[in-house]
Amino acid sequence: MQNPRLASRYAKSLIDLVQEKGQLEAVQNDMLFLQQLVKSNRDVVNLLRSPIIKADKKQKIMAAILDGRVGATTLAFVNLLINKAREAFLPEIAVEYTRQYNIIKNISTVKITTAVELDSATLDTIRQKVASEIPQQVQLETAVNADLIGGFVLEANDKLFDASVARDLHDIKKQFSQNIYVSAIR
Repeated sequence: MQNPRLASRYAKSLIDLVQEKGQLEAVQNDMLFLQQLVKSNRDVVNLLRSPIIKADKKQKIMAAILDGRVGATTLAFVNLLINKAREAFLPEIAVEYTRQYNIIKNISTVKITTAVELDSATLDTIRQKVASEIPQQVQLETAVNADLIGGFVLEANDKLFDASVARDLHDIKKQFSQNIYVSAIR
């Protein structure tokens, strides 16, 4: 159930409101908490998407979950979404809010995927190298994918740098399947 236009509009409206109130950082922390909540707890997502549970019941449950963990503005925003029957889009809106927040704060998110977990010294070296190439503040996200076999995949600003062993093996396989020299011998 994806609707990027709706998510973008609600996130933009929330950003405009919290900028006027001077709560941009606090609501960003709340949105990060909401993203983590929906990632780690599938029941919350099912609650938000359920057409059977009434809006007032959803508001009470969400208030119990979020009370003391998010600010009043974020809680009022969640209640607004529930009143407008848009609560199913809360995970998308939270992600879009973070994306727009990063644009405002000039933060670039860089994702590095490796075959094994990286230590903090290596991550700091990568962060410094990427920061020297990108004129923005760098926020580094890490992921582990054993299918890479070795090496890494770096994603930054809609660019992909694939230095993985799996990619090299794929390229070698492609070269052998399109070997132009074999037909010249026969």
